[in-house]
Amino acid sequence: MEFFRLENIAEILMILGIAALIIEVAVLGFSTFVLFFLGISLLLTGVAMNFGILEATLITALWSNTLLTGVLAVSLWKPLSRMQNKVGSKEVDNDFAADTFILEDDVDMQGKTIRAYSGVQWKLKSQQPIASGTVVKVVKTEVGVMWVEAQD
Repeated sequence: MEFFRLENIAEILMILGIAALIIEVAVLGFSTFVLFFLGISLLLTGVAMNFGILEATLITALWSNTLLTGVLAVSLWKPLSRMQNKVGSKEVDNDFAADTFILEDDVDMQGKTIRAYSGVQWKLKSQQPIASGTVVKVVKTEVGVMWVEAQD
């Protein structure tokens, strides 16, 4: 218990800051920013106390962390939120692409034709109407929808 004395407050703050950052990134997946701001604040306060910039007392640690966490939250919330909300739109290549089969019913843009595949009822859609009996291939999938084209 010798480590947890007031003489080691700078080291304790740095360890707590690193722990908060690890929990935020590794456990929570950077989904909340609260522990991120607190971790940076604890780390900066510990470093400042270690170098003698701040006095190594509990009151100084409390006020420093309160102010730094607030300043970090106000200044970094919007940029981090924008970064987190960026969603990339990328076509996914899946096992259904290039699957070929013979149509049992006519297919058009409305998606009234259903095909049971892999235990799921899929709506079949096409840009151009395709008659039943035509060999088609799957060119794209969406949730519950297979887009098909006539095979050449």
